[in-house]
Amino acid sequence: MASADARERIIVAAERLIAEHGPDVPLRDIATAAGQRNNSAVQYHFGSRDGLIDAVAQYRIADLEQHRLELLTASEAAGQAQDVRALVSALVVPMLTVPYEHGATHYARFLDRVRTHPALAADTNLDRAGRAAVRLIIMRLDRALADVPPAVRRRRLRVLPTVLFALLADRERGLPHDEPHSAAELVDLVVGMLTAPVA
Repeated sequence: MASADARERIIVAAERLIAEHGPDVPLRDIATAAGQRNNSAVQYHFGSRDGLIDAVAQYRIADLEQHRLELLTASEAAGQAQDVRALVSALVVPMLTVPYEHGATHYARFLDRVRTHPALAADTNLDRAGRAAVRLIIMRLDRALADVPPAVRRRRLRVLPTVLFALLADRERGLPHDEPHSAAELVDLVVGMLTAPVA
């Protein structure tokens, strides 16, 4: 039990410090922030810096995926299974609420800092267990955007995480989480990027 508690404290500390200082923040600083007297606590629990970043990235996934699945079910019941806005909302809205309901303060900034790390690379991350909702959303967006030329559609879906993480990080830095209309505006921006006319 103590080991699990220490592991969680390290994950929470790493999320904050990586968000503030980048993925190369010294591991001993993370251990200290997590209340660990042993500077090798990170290696003990996670094996390496990469293992820690992967663990932090996965830490909030289950709750996010559950909320996404609920939103997808609701959109299907409303006949909006292939609606671009409903799909983007199912992807985005949980990221605006779920982590913060569970105590996050730096979640979006962490994602923005590590978005190019293999733990979050789209070609590996979506194939992992526990990512069924995101996989389904991307597959449905690919079909819903059939009017966009295939090469352009692939590029837009590939840059979607980069754009989304940057927008979420900016919101986390400067806006209160209950800012009126901010969720709708963020969804509008992502929908606009995906559906913009091709020059």
